[in-house]
Order: sequence, then structure tokens, then C-alpha cells
Amino acid sequence: MVQSYVLGFPRIGPNRELKKATEGYWNGKVSAEQLQQVGKDIRAANWKLQKEAGVDVIASNDFSFYDQVLDVSLLFNVVPQRYAKYELSPLDTYFAMARGLQRKATETAAAVDVPALEMVKWFDSNYHYVRPTFSNSTEFKLSGQKPVDEYLEAKALGVETRPVLVGPVSFLHLGKSDKDSLDLKPISLLDKILPLYAEILKKLADAGAKSVQLDEPTLVLDLPAEVQAAFKKAYEYLGAQPGLPEITLATYFGTVVPNLSAIKDLPVAGFHFDFVRNPEQLDDVVSILNDKQTLSVGIVDGRNIWKNNLTKSAQFVESAIAKLSGDRVLVATSSSLLHTPVDLENETKLNPEIKDWFAFATQKVKEVVNIAKKLNGEDVTAEFEANAKSLNNRATSSITNNADVKARVASINEDMGKRAAPFVERIKEQQPILKLPLFPTTTIGSFPQTKDIRINRNKFNKGTITREEYEKFINEEIERVIRFQEEVGLDVLVHGEPERNDMVQFFGEQLEGYAFTVNGWVQSYGSRYVRPPIIVGDLSRPKPMSVKEVVYAQSITQKPVKGMLTGPITCLRWSFPRDDVDQKTQAYQLALAIRDEVADLEAAGIKVIQVDEPAVREGLPLRAGEERTQYYQWSAESFRVATSVVQNKTQIHSHFCYSDLDPNHIKALDADVVSIEFSKKDDPNYILQFANYPNHSGLGLFDIHSPRVPSKEEFIQKMAEFLKYYPAEKFWVNPDCGLKTRGWEETKQSLTNMVAAAKHFREIYAKK
Repeated sequence: MVQSYVLGFPRIGPNRELKKATEGYWNGKVSAEQLQQVGKDIRAANWKLQKEAGVDVIASNDFSFYDQVLDVSLLFNVVPQRYAKYELSPLDTYFAMARGLQRKATETAAAVDVPALEMVKWFDSNYHYVRPTFSNSTEFKLSGQKPVDEYLEAKALGVETRPVLVGPVSFLHLGKSDKDSLDLKPISLLDKILPLYAEILKKLADAGAKSVQLDEPTLVLDLPAEVQAAFKKAYEYLGAQPGLPEITLATYFGTVVPNLSAIKDLPVAGFHFDFVRNPEQLDDVVSILNDKQTLSVGIVDGRNIWKNNLTKSAQFVESAIAKLSGDRVLVATSSSLLHTPVDLENETKLNPEIKDWFAFATQKVKEVVNIAKKLNGEDVTAEFEANAKSLNNRATSSITNNADVKARVASINEDMGKRAAPFVERIKEQQPILKLPLFPTTTIGSFPQTKDIRINRNKFNKGTITREEYEKFINEEIERVIRFQEEVGLDVLVHGEPERNDMVQFFGEQLEGYAFTVNGWVQSYGSRYVRPPIIVGDLSRPKPMSVKEVVYAQSITQKPVKGMLTGPITCLRWSFPRDDVDQKTQAYQLALAIRDEVADLEAAGIKVIQVDEPAVREGLPLRAGEERTQYYQWSAESFRVATSVVQNKTQIHSHFCYSDLDPNHIKALDADVVSIEFSKKDDPNYILQFANYPNHSGLGLFDIHSPRVPSKEEFIQKMAEFLKYYPAEKFWVNPDCGLKTRGWEETKQSLTNMVAAAKHFREIYAKK
């Protein structure tokens, strides 16, 4: 019998219950007990939904209040001393590691001031994980038993689950050495952490768990020899421990074939592989299975929202069954459904024709079950026929195809991706116009999105205020932001983006070829959720999208104001892309739309235009090879096509964050100025990579995801460290990302201190 298997379910709640409770806890309006109860309610609803749908293998411990990797750090006491010294509660320590904590002393509690740990992208997704940070002084020990507690919680509800945990090799390899232990290789700590894995697995077995899922997604990466060897060591150790549950080793997001030798002959009960990303690996992975190991076939996409081709998927699983036996094969999601919205039924405003093409997490659960039913001989004819009809309707719809857009993409030539002159000549034309000082200061783009802004946007969307009233309000907000920046002393200003809901959605709503949800929320990190737009057809720009607001901002100040746009790769990666057209084509369609906007901004007198590409690293293929080489080429060219339409005197900026970036990739974009997230990068070798960047750049100086306010002295110390490696004449001063999620008071304090630090160094360098 073929079983159905879901590797994980979204933990945010159908109506973002987790966000509201978590932020309420941070604001002191929700108690720890109330927050825990919200988590418990969400877990119960998720387990009940899957059980009622008929899922055979349901995950537990897939829930997290912030991040599943951070959960493991806390579980095994991988807590740097700078957090442990404050003797906070486990929950407050957890959130301090995630987002930093700055608290004044009270009569009952000491002052706390600690920054957050580094946060980076989870492989090639827009989910961010908190990077485990190891030190020579890390004291590994079991601290709590979250996986056990949640397993027992489900069991008490009558739901048998398979607990999920990030595996030991991936946990170490995805981590970093702390700044006091830069010579430490995290994988060298394997011997210390394996007993803790054995201990928590034994506790799960004692609680009644028959099997567990250990996630080892690093198997889809290019791994050094010592990491490959660690798999054999780790799983042979766990396999030799008596009384542990059976282990399913799960990997996803790519092919495991280059690392097959690392997992062959491991003493595990079975494996899970992602066959959505790489169906070609089937024969290879089957070849390493012994005659008892199970194969979980990840065939329902955990990363996108398109309906599965049920007939094609069933045929693929049948080919796996032909190589094994039915009772050794499971039908599964390709990965956790964390990356998809909760339930399509919550979307009441979507065009019914388009809505019929989608499947969110709740619908994907049913797809997994229906494929398993089909393979088990149950009658699901109606479900399969309806599915085939939906797929055909999408393929033949006029919404998906635009001949004019296709023709324009075909007309792209090499000259469209080249500036008229190299940077050394461009900067000579730009500087007399902009008149910027040494260490010019700016921000990345957005300013706090206040409650008042959200209320007025909702009123406008509901039609309770007129367009004229709304635009008057927006202009007042823009003027407020301009005056604030002038007061603080910034050199290059932004309009603050009060009219924008999201940096991709705002533009997508004005492009042909996009569809949008009302409740299609997906977790990006912590309590930050996004509603990725959905690319449903060929993309084009009917009219200007941002010119009016930026021109107004520029009209009320003598300082340069940046036009703010989102780049083609970020628009692509932070949307749910089409699966019937290659991503390169979609990127070029977006590049042409943005190119038109850039041209209009320049024609309207805007002298600085920023085209952000924070997702450019996210789109990089996970393995080295021809696919990665080609991506480097077309992703960079799509940016240049979008921006090279301007004259030399117009300064092009771009921004990048929360990834391990490649300086050569950024160099290929040929932006005049780039701003790069650096606030939590403490490895001099990483800093040094960017010292030779030929154009100008700002290495982000403070973490905008944290409410913590750095002092002037801290800014000076950070800048001094960068100036050991980075030339002053190229050094811009800026935060590491937009300020949308921050409050006004902390924003003012942070920017005031940042500007003061820039002035400090101007005085020093003026004397040289």
C-alpha cells in the first residue's frame, strides 16, 4: 500500500494568528502563556486538517515561533555567551537571538543590550533562517524537549505523527564560527552534538514515536570532503544507539546525485527526495536503497502554487513502484509546505478562471492523498478529470500569452545591456551634479509604515476615501519623510514609500500578467509575512508606476531624491513564477518593464535611481556548473537591460541583503553604487572580498530587523573596521535594508547616530 506523506505544514495560522500573538508578546500585550496557547491551537488545527484529509504520515515539530533552525540551536544550547549572560527566560533568549534585545534597567531587571544573530536565506528560497553560531566555548547540552512535547501534544489529540528535526550534518554545516572562534570549523563539532541527537531521539522513542524525519537539505549542495564524510559518521553513530525511532533522512530543493556516496549504506529506514526539482535522479537514488529501505517520492511542489498534474505524478510514482514495491513507496510533498499560503478557499476576490489553476497548502495535502488513492486502486476519477480540465484551461487561456511581449523580448540585443561609458567616466559627470561629501549618507528606501498609513490605504482600497483624498495623504507623508531626512542630515534622500504595500506587490499590481491574493501569506522570517504576487502570463507595463510620488518628493527639497524600483530578478524570485515558461524569459519581460520606468524617471528629472536586487543571490542554482554560469549571465544582463537606458550623469544604485553574496556577480551588474547588508558580517575575509569592488558601495551598518538602536560609538567602531579594508572615497553610509518594519523613534535615533559617525570620519579625513 502506498502511503501519503506531508513533510510540514505552514505554521502561521489561516489568519496570521501567530504573527499577531508574537508581535503582541514583543509589545508586552500578550503573555508568554497566551503566546504558547496560540501556538498550540495552530498545531492542533494543522494536525486535524491533515488527518481529516487522509494523510498517512503527518509531521510534528514543524511548528516554530520564529525559525526551525533557531529551535535546534536553543534545544542543544548553541547559545552564544552574549545572550546567556543575561539569564533571560528560554523564550526571551530565543527571541533575543532572533531579533536582538535592548532594554533599560528596571528595579527588578538589569539592562540588556544585545544584537541579533545573522540571518540568511534558506537555500534558494525567500525564507530566512537564523544561522547557528558556534564557538570554542559552546557548551552542548539538551535544553528542553520541544520535539517530544509537540509529539505528545498531537498524540493526546489522537494524531500519530512523525517528528521532524534538522539533521546534525546540515545543522553544523549551515552554521558559522563566532567572531571569537573564526578558526573553528562547525563540522568539527559533530562528535559533541551527536550524543544530544541520540538523547532527544531516545526521549521521542520513550514517548511512543516509531519514526522521525531528519532533514539534511545540505545534500543538494556542493560539499567539501569532510562534510560528505560526516554523514556516514553521524548516521552510523545514531544507528548503533539502542532504542531509537526509525529514521527517514529527507533532502529537498535539488538533486542529491553528486552526494549519493555519502548516504549509501546508511543505517536508516528510508529516504525522501525532491522529484519536483529533479525527477531525473530517480534511477540513481533507487540504486543506493537496500531491500528494506523506503523511498518517499516528493512529487507535489512545496515551493509553488500551481496545481499538480495528478496523472503525470501518479505515472511517475508508478515508475518508482516498478523499481521497488508499493509498500516501500510514499507519495509526498517535495518539501515542507512552509513556503506556500495556507488555504486557497480564503481567496474570495480572485478571478475564478485564474483561481482554478492554483493549489495552496491545504489543497496540496489533498493532492498528495489523491495520488496515493489512485495508486492504491481507489476511485478518484472525478478528481483526476477535474484536475486535467484545470490544466488544459490554463494552457489555452488568453491570459497567459501576449504576442507583443514575446516579440519585444526577442528584440533584446547586447547594446541594451551596456551603459554609454564605464563607471570612471560616469562618476565624473555625476559628482558635479550631486555634490556629495565624503562618506555620503542615505537609506535603502522605505520608512516606517505606520498604522495611519495602513488605515488610509485600506480606506482607499475599500472606496471609503477618494483618490484625491488618498493622494493628499500620501503627499503629506512624503513631505514628513523628506523633512525628517533633512533634519537628520542625510545626503541622498528617499520619498519613504508610504504608498507601497510591498516592494514587489506594488509594482506587480501595475503590470499586466500578475495576479494577487488577499490572504496568500507566506512566512519570510519570524513575524514578517509576505503575499507573493503570482505571475500568470506574459508581463508588461501599461503606464508609469512610481514617477508621480518621486517627482513630488524631489520638488520639495534641494537634495537629490532616489527613484526606488524593484529589480527584475527580485520581482521574479519574490513572486510565485510561472512553471510553463523558463525563468530567464520572465526576468527579461520584467527587465523591459522596469527599463521603461527607469527612462520615465530620468526624463522627469530624477538624478539617482535605485533598482534593488536583494534576491539576486537567492536565484543562484545551488550547485556549480553550466546552469549556474548561465544564471550569472542572464540575471546580470536582465539588470543591465533594466538600467542601462540612462545617461552617464544619472546615478544607478542597487541593494542586496541576507545572502552570502558573490562580489563578481554584483560587479557584473555595473551599478554605480551598491548597498550591501553587512551589519552582522564579522569575518574579515568576507569584508575583504568587497574591498576591490570597482564602483561605490555602502556596507550596511545596522540591522533593521531588530528594534535595537546602535550608539554613535558603535557606528564609528563598525566603520573603522570596514575602513581597514575599504577605500574611503568609495564608502557610502547606510542601514542594511529598508526601514519599513521599524518604529519612528528608533529610526530617528539610529539614523542620527549613523550620520554623526559619518561626520566624525569626514572630519578625520579632512585633516589628512
